Amino acid sequence: MRIAMIAALAVLLTAPAAWAQEAHTPHPAPAGAKLYIIWPRDSQVVKGGKLWLRMGLKGMGVAPAGVVWPNAGHHHVLVDVPPPPIDEPIPNDRNHLHFGKGQTEARIELPPGKHTLQLMLGDEKHFPFDPPLLSNKITITVTE
Repeated sequence: MRIAMIAALAVLLTAPAAWAQEAHTPHPAPAGAKLYIIWPRDSQVVKGGKLWLRMGLKGMGVAPAGVVWPNAGHHHVLVDVPPPPIDEPIPNDRNHLHFGKGQTEARIELPPGKHTLQLMLGDEKHFPFDPPLLSNKITITVTE
């Protein structure tokens, strides 16, 4: 009985670690899908640090994070950084903005200066699609 209890405890203690190490298989991106920034436009000068970012997606749907829907994902904005690797979840920090509620527009705030913005579509677990769905990178200037 004691050996059975120890064996059962060992399984319980190691199971979460095994689940955490489970590899994520990226969702395939549909052919012809396109991600794009509607506003601001490339080379735009924006007065003040708060601006409305409008995001577009063609050939796919937008769904909140955590919702598994075929050919759907949610927006992430890459601010002043290159795209992350596709085999890792998209980070969530000041340079990787998540819109996991399915937003297609949002008010963001940037400090004065030049900034690059690029959209990346993430799946229900914030992983990029394969191949990654990225918008063109734009550069904007924020003035005071």
